[in-house]
Amino acid sequence: MPQSYARAATESNGINGRRAPGRPRSEHSRKAILRSTLKLLRQQGGFHDLSIEAVADDANVSKATIYRWWPTKAALVVDAFAASADEELRFQDTGSLHRDISQQMHRVVRIFRSPRGKILSALLAGGQSDPELLEAFRDRFLWPRRREAYKTLERGIDRGELAPDTDLDVLLDSLYGPIYMRFLIRHKELTDDFADQLCGLMLRSCASKA
Repeated sequence: MPQSYARAATESNGINGRRAPGRPRSEHSRKAILRSTLKLLRQQGGFHDLSIEAVADDANVSKATIYRWWPTKAALVVDAFAASADEELRFQDTGSLHRDISQQMHRVVRIFRSPRGKILSALLAGGQSDPELLEAFRDRFLWPRRREAYKTLERGIDRGELAPDTDLDVLLDSLYGPIYMRFLIRHKELTDDFADQLCGLMLRSCASKA
């Protein structure tokens, strides 16, 4: 378990599952902090320009309240972005692997092209010079969705839609890597049609021959 996760779990639950001493955390305050973080990121345009002091002031909470929820600014920023996209990026189980992946890819494209895309771009740019931010992005945004994607692909294998020996990591990187490339490099437009082409091409290449 990463050290930041262990520390956050200890602060949240205390020892042996008991809540740590102190005032119970307010869900209202937590949501206000996340909203303020997104708002200030949009206004200021970058991770390094954002301060915990500014978030605390905008959300009308203390800095101590923020640090009880999040061990670092990186963790806060990534959680704010992740919370804004969590429901949209969930994989559905429609009974068709192609439909499950295609629908989710469309939602990824929609988020990347929305104002939240600028926040994601700032996170990825900041992560190139801030390992803590990149680690928080992987741990708190990328991996939770990656694990959900594994389950979706495994259902496809169970139904005979994918070859049993499919390398799931290579397939996922091939599906989503080009989306990130168009999002960041902007050499071509990022569209639903592009996502459909990727989805069809990659799933056909890994289809079960049985």
